[in-house]
Amino acid sequence: MSNDTGLSFCGDDIKKNDYDRYLTCLFAKDDTVRANLFALYAFNQEIAKTAEVVSEPLTGMIRLQWWREAIEGIFEGKPRKHLVVEALARAVKDHGLKREKLDEFINAREFDLENTVPQNLVSLERYVRKTSAELLSLATDITIEKCEQDKEASKVLGQVCRSMGIAWGLLGIIRATPFYAAKKRIYLPQDLINQHGLNTSTLFELKSSPELCEISKVLTEAVKKHLSMARSFSGKIPKQAKSPLLLGVLADQYIKRLESNNYDPFDVSLHRPKSSATWKLMWANICSRY
Repeated sequence: MSNDTGLSFCGDDIKKNDYDRYLTCLFAKDDTVRANLFALYAFNQEIAKTAEVVSEPLTGMIRLQWWREAIEGIFEGKPRKHLVVEALARAVKDHGLKREKLDEFINAREFDLENTVPQNLVSLERYVRKTSAELLSLATDITIEKCEQDKEASKVLGQVCRSMGIAWGLLGIIRATPFYAAKKRIYLPQDLINQHGLNTSTLFELKSSPELCEISKVLTEAVKKHLSMARSFSGKIPKQAKSPLLLGVLADQYIKRLESNNYDPFDVSLHRPKSSATWKLMWANICSRY
């Protein structure tokens, strides 16, 4: 099903709500892969927004259970009549996506309903590994044929997805800090909040502060570390697997903005990539970089 933009329902959803990943999809090897990436990312949107569209945790758990049952239906050959579910079913069939990966991806979002703060950076990285990194792993399952990989290559690709996914996830936490604060939610590590003396009342008033910027700086340094780790294996990654990893190019742009604005998460320029992003992505794709 397409609309007047020429995009599928899932493609239009991602263009509106996850523009960074939408841009990377433009460099998929063909239309089928691109459509299946849109389906995967639309599925992510449905899961990720659970805590934002429900009024209480129990309702959120019911919503996540609906998606578990939808995944079960896909693997039983009986996908539910839902545009995202039907599109995801095609991706599963085309690329042999693993049910356990999809189930665990849903399970990871239960944390969003608990209204707890990660105790430290390790805890936060564990969360983004189960969400952002696992999503990236599923995306590369779509972009590369398994027959093109031996066991060692698959292991290396897993390491790259883990590092790049953690980097992108942490960057997302920084960029979404104002959004979470508006909902009286904090994903910043508790030990950094204590160490830097962040006044959460000020944060919930949607005001930046030097303390918040210091925490953002610490997280940005972690982002850079994981980006470096992901790129250290670049020469061992098949080119077809690299389009989802182009998030690294966009991460560089956001890091530069953070560095130039004293690491302030409330800077509105962090909301969208620069107009030059497409050209940078194109050049990186030509050079097989991410």
